[in-house]
Amino acid sequence: MVELDISGMHCASCVGRVEKALSATTGVASCDVNLATEKARVFVTSPNISTDTLINVIENTGFGAQPSKPGMITLDDKGFEAQSKRDLTIVLFATALSLPLLGHMLSMWLGFGELVSPFYQLILAIPVQFIAGARFYRPAWYAAKSLSGNMDLLVVTGTIAAFGLSTANVIRGSGDLYFEAAAVVITLVLLGKWMESRARRSATAALRGLMQLRPTSARIIRHGEELDIPIESLMAGDLFIVRPGERIAADGLIESGQAAIDESLLTGESLPVAKQPGDSVTGGSANVDGFLHITATAVGSDTMLARIVQVVDQAQSEKAPIQRFVDRVASIFVPVVLLIALATFLGWLALGASATQALINAVSVLVVACPCALGLATPTAITVGTGVAARHGILIRHMAALERAHNVTTVIFDKTGTLTEGVPDVSAVEPASGQSPNDVLVMAASVQQHSEHPLAQAIVAYTAGKGLALQSVSDFSSVPGKGVSGVLGDGARHIFAGSARFMVEQGVNADALTETTDPSTSVWIAESAQGDDNTRILGVIRLSDQIKPGSVPAIAALAAEHIKTLLLSGDSVAIAEAVARQVGIDQVKAGVLPEDKASAVRALQDAGEVVAMVGDGVNDAPALATADIGIAMGSGADIAVDTADITLMKSSPERVVDAIRISRATYAKIKQNLFWAFIYNVVALPMAASGNLNPVLAGAAMALSSVSVVTNSIFLRRWRSITGETKS
Repeated sequence: MVELDISGMHCASCVGRVEKALSATTGVASCDVNLATEKARVFVTSPNISTDTLINVIENTGFGAQPSKPGMITLDDKGFEAQSKRDLTIVLFATALSLPLLGHMLSMWLGFGELVSPFYQLILAIPVQFIAGARFYRPAWYAAKSLSGNMDLLVVTGTIAAFGLSTANVIRGSGDLYFEAAAVVITLVLLGKWMESRARRSATAALRGLMQLRPTSARIIRHGEELDIPIESLMAGDLFIVRPGERIAADGLIESGQAAIDESLLTGESLPVAKQPGDSVTGGSANVDGFLHITATAVGSDTMLARIVQVVDQAQSEKAPIQRFVDRVASIFVPVVLLIALATFLGWLALGASATQALINAVSVLVVACPCALGLATPTAITVGTGVAARHGILIRHMAALERAHNVTTVIFDKTGTLTEGVPDVSAVEPASGQSPNDVLVMAASVQQHSEHPLAQAIVAYTAGKGLALQSVSDFSSVPGKGVSGVLGDGARHIFAGSARFMVEQGVNADALTETTDPSTSVWIAESAQGDDNTRILGVIRLSDQIKPGSVPAIAALAAEHIKTLLLSGDSVAIAEAVARQVGIDQVKAGVLPEDKASAVRALQDAGEVVAMVGDGVNDAPALATADIGIAMGSGADIAVDTADITLMKSSPERVVDAIRISRATYAKIKQNLFWAFIYNVVALPMAASGNLNPVLAGAAMALSSVSVVTNSIFLRRWRSITGETKS
């Protein structure tokens, strides 16, 4: 994939022209062009196609292009402000020349007579038409040459018609003059474009804010000396210093020092997190109160911050499915407007109006039409929505998921690590007759010492904490979702550790397996001695896992949204139902093996439910991929995070509610914007064609329509999370 920054696009028609040119290029499979972010993502099938070739294709359509930095966004605030200042200067220049023309028009309307002579009106109008309005001519020419259309073509056609008619009347010495219409329309469109550019810049503020978290330099220790180096020169393995109040330069491990670390802008966690030697820290987070020595483990584009920015930037560049429908409408919008303008001119002539009046009404049609609002309606809402979500620690990867989120009817939760802390503790050891608690612990920990399962690791850690020595194990075997087995060092005993189902499969009598009614998890220990086919229970270890503080309010909030909830767990029915009762979940499916979780999701989908699956582990990955929306806790395994449509950087169930709500709020803004963009044109075009809207008012309406769409999207920055936080 090749990513390019594009300059000079003003409306949806511009986007369509760039996409059409790129798609017609040999070696290009597909492309997405985004008006709000001014980026193009080009998917190529041939390794021989170069970036320069793609840039030339874009430049031949009348736009500028340059390669984007992968995973980065433009932070050139000085360059933007300088260009914005130049644009404002042109607006003020056009305003100064247009005001006398507007004053003359008002004077004539109010019956005070001529304020500016025809000759001086022409002198005032020429610089506005051809100097201030120069930016419209080149793209208008390229649009006409390619037999397409855009906003520039409409503005140029309309204002040239008014200017040309007025100039001809000055030369003839008779007839009405409409210099103020041409000049004021150009001025208002320029003003609208300046306001729009400021608003679009504001729409990307959240993502730019994330990029600005990265310090520009780092203070490293080399050969016993402290050196300040550019952040680009920092390498993995470097030891660097972070003083109180400074931001951490890269991901790393604390070597010495203790501090409270503010990760709020990365994870959405509102309170600083205490860190000590051995703990990992994330680049971009702030050191509140300690002096730290940190070894860099990931730098540059490999840091968590860079990955977050890349995910959000790619999401903002991706087109939502609804945008493709808008693009099809926009592709025929300008030609249709030109036909309406021609029909208006001919229609008024047929009704007996003068050629001047017919032309002015046609000009109003050309000027009032606004393809810009259509083009900005979806991408600006997505840009703001995904940016705000990222500031709350919610990474929305795919725009299709954002659209599906507003229709979610059921949310499925995994238990361990999702609703619970995922850090089980041994709460009881219950040996069978003739066994001691320590014997049971040693056998359980020995056979599970090579397992990565959280329950196994908890038992091993608990046993080590009691100072008990483990035995070596051979013939280790693991059955995902059930248990493990192995032969102890002396070779005389084959030990099994796992669920009640696993025990039954090994030949244990089910009557010997008694579950508790509390939400603790049971790990059963059994053995089969050498030469003995019978497997007998040695004991059971109970482990408890605390419910996360945010689980109860999250489930209550989903219920308030009329969204059903389901707990999907591999634990026993008793344990799963106990947890469900604690948090308030509607339905429970217990004893579900990892390979069956995806089937459970499909069963709900077949019943007509729109399903969101929430998990944090490797076993959840198939279910996350099967669900309409996969939501992964950021602390989970990488495979789950990579599979999910939405990733939560803070492992809190409340963020699930936030993810659904921000998706719904963003989609609502898209629908509001599209409604406004369509209804504006539906109302304004007939008014202009019927002669009820003069060109000046038409120009003002057109300029304000696109600004209003962007402004409406920016209101998303006021969105609040379930905890009442706002991070605009």
